[in-house]
Amino acid sequence: MIEREPAGASAAGRDPVPGRDPVPGRDPVPGRERVVTDDRVTDRTTTAAPFEERVTTKPAKTSVAAALALAVGTAALVCVLSLVLSPVGLVLSLVGLVLGIVGLRAARRLGVTGRGVAIAGIVLSIVSLVLSIAYVAGVVTVLNNDRMVEQLEQQLDRARDQLPDSIQVPQPGE
Repeated sequence: MIEREPAGASAAGRDPVPGRDPVPGRDPVPGRERVVTDDRVTDRTTTAAPFEERVTTKPAKTSVAAALALAVGTAALVCVLSLVLSPVGLVLSLVGLVLGIVGLRAARRLGVTGRGVAIAGIVLSIVSLVLSIAYVAGVVTVLNNDRMVEQLEQQLDRARDQLPDSIQVPQPGE
C-alpha cells in the first residue's frame, strides 16, 4: 500500500497503523509515499512542495587569530612557569593578548566562530603576563637588596670551594 503526503506535512491526528488505509481508495496526501512491508512502514518524500525553500550554508570557520591566541597563550604560560624562559613568556603573553582581542572581534562577524577560543587565549595570556611580571619584580627586588646580593655571593663562594681541583676524565679504550 502506498500513501502520498506533501513534504513537511505531519501525520499528527492520524492513527499510523501499518497496513491500514485511513481513507480506502483515495490518495490521502499527495507528494509522500508510505510503503508498508510486513511490520515496517517507510515514508519517503517524492516531490517538494512549491513553497518549500532550501537554504544551503557554509560551515562556520574558527577565527585564525583566536586559535593563535590560544596557542601563544599556552606557550607563554609554559615559558613563564619554566622560570628560565620567563622573559620569552612575557613577550609571548603580550602577543597572545593582542591576538585574543583581534580574534574576539573577528568572532563577531557572520560565519566566524571562536569566541570561546579567543577568551581562553586572553585568559592564558593574562595569567602568564601577571606571573611573568611578578617573577621580574621578585628578581629586581632581590638584586636591588644589598644584603640579599651578599648572601648570594657567599653561597656561590661556598659552592666554588666545594668543587674539586682536578677532574679525571676517562678516555675510551683505557
